[in-house]
Amino acid sequence: MNTTLGNTHLILLFTLALTLYACGGSDTQTDTTSDSATTSSGSDTDTDTDTDADADADADNDSETQTDTTVVASDLFFFDDAVVESITTQSCTLSGGTQTTCYRITLAGEPAVDEIGPFCPPTITSDASQGGIWFDGSGEVYDIDGEFISNLDQLYGDGWQLYDLSTGEVNITDTQEACEAAARPNVDPAYQNYCVQCDLDYYGGGVSETVLLPVTPVPLSNPSYVNANMGVSLNGVILAAQAPVDAILSNYTIAAFDDCGGHINPFDGYHYHAATGCSTGVDQEDGHANQIGYALDGYSIYAMLDTSGFEETDLDECRGHTDDARGYHYHVASPGENMFIGCFHGEQGEWLGSE
Repeated sequence: MNTTLGNTHLILLFTLALTLYACGGSDTQTDTTSDSATTSSGSDTDTDTDTDADADADADNDSETQTDTTVVASDLFFFDDAVVESITTQSCTLSGGTQTTCYRITLAGEPAVDEIGPFCPPTITSDASQGGIWFDGSGEVYDIDGEFISNLDQLYGDGWQLYDLSTGEVNITDTQEACEAAARPNVDPAYQNYCVQCDLDYYGGGVSETVLLPVTPVPLSNPSYVNANMGVSLNGVILAAQAPVDAILSNYTIAAFDDCGGHINPFDGYHYHAATGCSTGVDQEDGHANQIGYALDGYSIYAMLDTSGFEETDLDECRGHTDDARGYHYHVASPGENMFIGCFHGEQGEWLGSE
């Protein structure tokens, strides 16, 4: 009788211990939407988050007939000070409807390396060091020096006069009021025949933007064309869509770019319209072109030329291709083409706007 009672007590105690252990285990789970991903210093993303994202992407794309060799980095690289908050992950819905996990990245809005400007030359005798560059999609890149300003009528026809005939001084939007009247699609007629430049000081420094990029890119059956800001640079600056050069030129203005292919407007602050060799990073051990950023669909973006000065010959219409080391990725176009890539290979994340 006593032996049976003792055995009963042991069984009850063992059952109670198992119950307590099971309840205690659930307390250790965490919400992946708040896991810290890679910061600009390159800390690792939580491995569980990457695994979950891979599973989500696979489940959402069972019907996808196209297959990609996708290499997903365990961390993101940005230059120091390129992002202003720790990079985190959260649930997101991509442009094609796929529900997955995205990196949430808040850009500083001004280059972490490289100087901004100059843009417009002060006079028609100024040399190239006193101005920036201009491109109109024709393939040419022009130095904005005094000679360029003087000869705009020869390049674009009658009606151009961006300087004072008596002094040779270039008409420049050198106040916030002038900037905001000219750096827009419907240019104030008072600022036609102006070289347009703005200053970040008008807006308290860089315009910080937040973007969601898929942790695991989701390929599209058919490419999606670029009609908005298309990605982020490792430098903390937006990679913008094509500059609206037809609208700019139709108002007899030159919206000058600096030598890095960037300029400032009141909406996006400082942003790039071309990759000219500034702010490249992440050297590749195999001589491949350096990485310069990430596209809105999560694929990495690389410079146009490899370390030997050659361009890839097997790029698709989006300017992308696949290799064993990097999976699918893009190579930017030349600055004179007024674009970075030709289209999106994958479903895009989302711009959340200014912070």
